[in-house]
Amino acid sequence: MKRATAIRLALIAAIVLALELLTRTGIIARFVAPPPSEMVAGLWRLLLSGRVQPAIAQTLGKIAIACASAIVVGSAVGVAVQRSRAVADAMAPFFTAYYAVPVYAFYPLMIAIFGVGEAPQVVIGFMLAVVAVVVNTINALDRIPRVLRKTAAVYGMSPLEAARRIYLPHAGPYLATGVKLAVSYSFIGVIGAEFIMSRVGIGHEIVFAYNNFENEIMYPLILFVLLVAGTVNGLFYAWEKRLLSRRSRS
Repeated sequence: MKRATAIRLALIAAIVLALELLTRTGIIARFVAPPPSEMVAGLWRLLLSGRVQPAIAQTLGKIAIACASAIVVGSAVGVAVQRSRAVADAMAPFFTAYYAVPVYAFYPLMIAIFGVGEAPQVVIGFMLAVVAVVVNTINALDRIPRVLRKTAAVYGMSPLEAARRIYLPHAGPYLATGVKLAVSYSFIGVIGAEFIMSRVGIGHEIVFAYNNFENEIMYPLILFVLLVAGTVNGLFYAWEKRLLSRRSRS
């Protein structure tokens, strides 16, 4: 195990242990937060009961749609923008300032356009994720050395062949960063939108449990979101590191 991974795991374990001790000793009251061990047990009971499976399926489905759409659209826009340096320079300030805009403020507009339902939540997730993909796609393509482009031209490669054999292997780690951010922002966007107005989904279940003081449901669901998001991001992080290591050996 690498040192950075060991430190990361030790930090997580220390935080969990500290929270367990603080709640068990009463320094943090149980009505504020239960011990992490009880959250794990509560999550296990919830999953076995089958009560939250429909909500989990709804939320993960919306996240998958938002993330996939952001990756496809963001990659296409990034490629188109990067082809013109003047356009890329002109758009850079807008991309930089994009996340200063409160996207959730557009939720009423999303409802007016798409109606009440799952579509506005998917659109919010998409809106948060797509610019991260655009920016990282532009960054990835900017990092391709000019000599590689000349090599593709010398060998008479078609654009698709050059992308498959030269550009993607070189730009892959930076594109992976955009995908990783798209996953994170899709989680944030969809679940956050479910907090505001939704009749189904994990966000709705968490808010409903909060309003009814059902900590035994709220905290296990929050733990579930953290575990799923952390696992998915960990897998993409490992993929990104693998791409970087493969490129360094080539």
